[in-house]
Amino acid sequence: MSKLAPKTSKPVRGVNQLRIIGGEYRRRILPFPDGEGLRPTPDRVRETLFNWLGQELYGQSCLDLFAGSGALGFEAASRGASRVVMVEMARPALAALQSNRALLQANAVEIVAAEALAWLARSSEQFDVVFLDPPFAGDLLPKALVAIAPRLKPEGCVYIETADWPELTGWEVLRQGKAGVVHYGLLQPLASAA
Repeated sequence: MSKLAPKTSKPVRGVNQLRIIGGEYRRRILPFPDGEGLRPTPDRVRETLFNWLGQELYGQSCLDLFAGSGALGFEAASRGASRVVMVEMARPALAALQSNRALLQANAVEIVAAEALAWLARSSEQFDVVFLDPPFAGDLLPKALVAIAPRLKPEGCVYIETADWPELTGWEVLRQGKAGVVHYGLLQPLASAA
């Protein structure tokens, strides 16, 4: 039987919190619920990712598919992204995302309650940066990579996080790293031979 988190917006010390590491919301602590497969991207990995992206995302649109704790999406909003769409279907995670959006007054963030791949199939919006960090169990990452390519703006990129590096046919790996058992990388679709 798990303990329920207190009903407060006050951060609680422990494993169920994350810290924004850069930008407008820097040093803000955000709580998030327990959840199967819910593991925020660690500070060190987020710092590396945003170094790769150039620290600031002014005017860019971002998609945090499988948003979970919202670590990547809130970090992007903190660093000036003009629009951040977070897609999540787990109710406890959704409630925390909405609460944290209000806490930060993050007006650039839109939270969508939906299954990620179904939402992606319905959407026609294109993004500059897409964060793909699905639950490690299952085969969601390869499916999402196939579906996401048409949703990227020219020069757009995709950040992935996974336990096992997938087959990346059609993608160029711009950067990659490993932290513990987690592999992560920044990808762009290969230019099609026209």
